[in-house]
Amino acid sequence: MGLDIRYPIGFMFALVGGILAIKGLLSTPEDYKVALGININLYWGLFLVVFGSLMLGFAWRDAGKEKAAAAKKDGKSGGCCGPNCK
Repeated sequence: MGLDIRYPIGFMFALVGGILAIKGLLSTPEDYKVALGININLYWGLFLVVFGSLMLGFAWRDAGKEKAAAAKKDGKSGGCCGPNCK
């Protein structure tokens, strides 16, 4: 099939989350004093990185399933199990 939409979504969320997490790591306590003392950039950045990684993982997993199904359909199982194997 074509491009799985989870690849660009996963890359985008992981990239934005990484940038946000780095900003949260480099900020000082005065920067997030307005947010009730919670380093919201760090927490949301980590959440976005995890979400993006999940999207990429699901896309990668399903791409492997599609390749295996196509190989099975073509009769290429990837291994030799017949009587003529050496």
